[in-house]
Amino acid sequence: MEINKDLIAASSTPLVLAILAEGDSYGYAILQRVRELSGGRMEWTDGMLYPVLHRLERLGHVEARWEVAKTGRRRKYYRITPQGRDQLAEERRQWQTVDATLRGIWQALSLPVPAVALPERMAPQGGA
Repeated sequence: MEINKDLIAASSTPLVLAILAEGDSYGYAILQRVRELSGGRMEWTDGMLYPVLHRLERLGHVEARWEVAKTGRRRKYYRITPQGRDQLAEERRQWQTVDATLRGIWQALSLPVPAVALPERMAPQGGA
């Protein structure tokens, strides 16, 4: 399944902020994490990721710093700021509203909501 580019663009901010909420990271690792979280269904490129990171940095949602890796290579690490955490919470509320609205309309039209296979660590857990 190929995901529509508009959906990829719309989801880029909450995905990047959520990944950085897990901990500081650099570009290539963020790309790998998106691939992992999507079960390989979302393949981002550098050309898509870095404009998002730069915009989030301009908005004060992330901060960047350079570090030298053990290999001697310099990497730019990003971390989420308190403003970024606030933005992530807002993005989550908005996506939950969109999800609930779509599920509601599909149910009203008697369209089954297809199950999406999630990577094991992302699958819903039992219990109340």
